[in-house]
Amino acid sequence: MSLATDLKRDFSISAAVAGTVASLIGYTSTGALVFAACKALGGTQADATSWMWALGWGMGLSCLIPSLRTRLPILAAWSTPAAAVIISSTDGFTMAQGVGAFLVCGVMIFLSGATGAFERVLNRIPMAIASALLAGILVRFGLSVFSALGSTTALIVVMLAAHLIGRRFWPRYGIAGVLLAGFAVVAAQGEFNAAALSFSFAVPKWTSPEFTWSAFVNLAIPMFLVTMLSQNMPGIAAMRAAKVDAPISNAIATTGFFTFILAPFGAFTVNLAAITAAIVMSDEAHPDPKRRYIAACVSGLIYCLVGTFGAVVAGLFAAFPAVFISALAGLALLGTLGNSLHTALADEPEREAALITFLVAASGVTLLGIGSAFWAVVLGLAARVALKKWR
Repeated sequence: MSLATDLKRDFSISAAVAGTVASLIGYTSTGALVFAACKALGGTQADATSWMWALGWGMGLSCLIPSLRTRLPILAAWSTPAAAVIISSTDGFTMAQGVGAFLVCGVMIFLSGATGAFERVLNRIPMAIASALLAGILVRFGLSVFSALGSTTALIVVMLAAHLIGRRFWPRYGIAGVLLAGFAVVAAQGEFNAAALSFSFAVPKWTSPEFTWSAFVNLAIPMFLVTMLSQNMPGIAAMRAAKVDAPISNAIATTGFFTFILAPFGAFTVNLAAITAAIVMSDEAHPDPKRRYIAACVSGLIYCLVGTFGAVVAGLFAAFPAVFISALAGLALLGTLGNSLHTALADEPEREAALITFLVAASGVTLLGIGSAFWAVVLGLAARVALKKWR
């Protein structure tokens, strides 16, 4: 059966909406960090636009190619922790030195996937720990919905009501209902700034790399570590929690390849998505798991499209209030959060170790420059080993 026939048969409105929501959240939730990272390397507005072009196409192709090849929902994202590494660097690196570090980081990610080394390590992590890790990451998004009740009551109440009504009467289109209801409130309150939207084409800008030892040690290696431990690890946990049996090593190698190819244009790091991936792998995308890859493909197309119109991203930041995006993400992920908690805590012998994993991941703690996702797994596995020895 041809690809076109499969796409026509498997396409659904619910999957398209889930893919759209995932890409919208992916761009707007942390996009400001991308601009800040570009500025930290002395980048201009032209550089920032090129970065959005490169990241958009890198993420889009890293979604489309593996998802179409495997018919599984494989979603990519840029590395928020890697952007934070760039921003926090005090060494005064130039754009050329930064690009050199991006290229090296891409090579290391590619080799981690191509050799299967990273997957072999992760195969030793139990499902309860992986599910607890994902739940700990997602719980902050769920809490953000209700923490905003005091400041934006009308918006949150309407979006929550739309979510509950959708879950009761049309669960496949629940996300669409929340999106439309929230947009209606934002527009009615005059908080949607349509004038901020711009649809001009992005112009890629090549930067010749400069390789230095300092950039390798202080940029490339930290970016690689935080991306693998704080991004790819939760991304794989999301796949396993959703029972998506994807070729993980190949998917990681694909993200490393596109990081390397597009680094001179500003693609600092592309990796597997976790939070937004949970949206395209959920029941809301489609009840049939075999048809959820459409959601990832839609996200990939939108990534490429928005990357082409790089100025659109900057406009979205100004057009939508931040609380709308965070509430949309939190409500879209409630089902996945519940399923992850159930899986994490269902097995009584694994429960305490899973609970420790969940709490550490939810804490957001950073030690030695490495985020809570890594430490959650370390402490969870340590607790699991200790408890088994004492029993």
